[in-house]
Amino acid sequence: MASVGIRNLCIRFGDTEVIKDLNLDVVESEFLVLLGPSGCGKSTLLHSIAGLIDVTDGSIHIGGQDMTWADPTDRNIGMVFQSYALYPTMTVERNMSFGLRINRTPKAEIERRVSRAADMLQLTALLHRKPSQLSGGQRQRVAIGRALVRDAGVFLFDEPLSNLDAKLRAELRRELKLLHKTLHATMIYVTHDQVEAMTLATRIVVMRGGKIQQIGAPAEVYDEPENLFVAGFLGSPGMNFLAGELSPEAGRITFHAGALRLDVTPYVFRRQPAEVQQVVLGIRPENLRIHAAGDLQGTVSLIEPMGNHHVVWVDFGGNLWSSVVTGALTYQVDEPVRFTIDVNAISLFEQVSEQRL
Repeated sequence: MASVGIRNLCIRFGDTEVIKDLNLDVVESEFLVLLGPSGCGKSTLLHSIAGLIDVTDGSIHIGGQDMTWADPTDRNIGMVFQSYALYPTMTVERNMSFGLRINRTPKAEIERRVSRAADMLQLTALLHRKPSQLSGGQRQRVAIGRALVRDAGVFLFDEPLSNLDAKLRAELRRELKLLHKTLHATMIYVTHDQVEAMTLATRIVVMRGGKIQQIGAPAEVYDEPENLFVAGFLGSPGMNFLAGELSPEAGRITFHAGALRLDVTPYVFRRQPAEVQQVVLGIRPENLRIHAAGDLQGTVSLIEPMGNHHVVWVDFGGNLWSSVVTGALTYQVDEPVRFTIDVNAISLFEQVSEQRL
């Protein structure tokens, strides 16, 4: 296992600056997930760590060694791509051992490593098959196994599950999590899927436009997003937003927007407001609670059954808000409902800077 340190990284393609002045430390044995929308620079960052893309400026250290201009083969990494990239004429065993054979690793050592990786990934019975005889999930396991046999210091994953169906993605997510627990390896994983990020990561790096928006544990990034972008990107359904005004009044702080007045004094402010301020209120769907004794009223616009819960969309003063409801529903579309906002679980952002208050 090895750490990764990135300092003042800049990457340009022609006149397009994809990454600018990026700094990041990946500690040994952690599962770090780079999360963001398409085009945010997360794959470019991963490929620069792998040595597949030349950097414009800055440095990349792996295991304490400067690897900025080292060849990919010298970086002690194992990489798994979105496409399986398997040799169709080779068996599973030959695909997994190909890199070791090229490096003239002793035959006994190759057999030991392949056997160990195949056992971890439940591929032992498939070692003599060819890729055409495997399912999509099995092919991706082979691609992961090919990286594992290298005994690398850092494993890099570039959206490895995006070509699989939902059930297979869930199964391989679980296997990757167990694999990390077994190996205690340093893993850096790129995805645009927030579910993958939340379930796999020890820390999440949220990116946008080539810049890091927030770094933290999954619960921290979800519960205390640094800005409106992070707040809106994480969560399914997404966070509910309402623009309004924040007013300090006689030792209390009130949020008001239209007919809504909400005492937000219990909120833990990073910057205590001293005067009236234009803000955006954010509330997660699970913290907007529908119940008969609620102090607010809206109308049910839509109900989405999700199996073990329902997503109920409530029209409140022209704003469509979502609420996650478990158990049996006692109301229907177009019926009025009462609900409460959990003030202890809200987020507040400045309207102009979009930063968390």
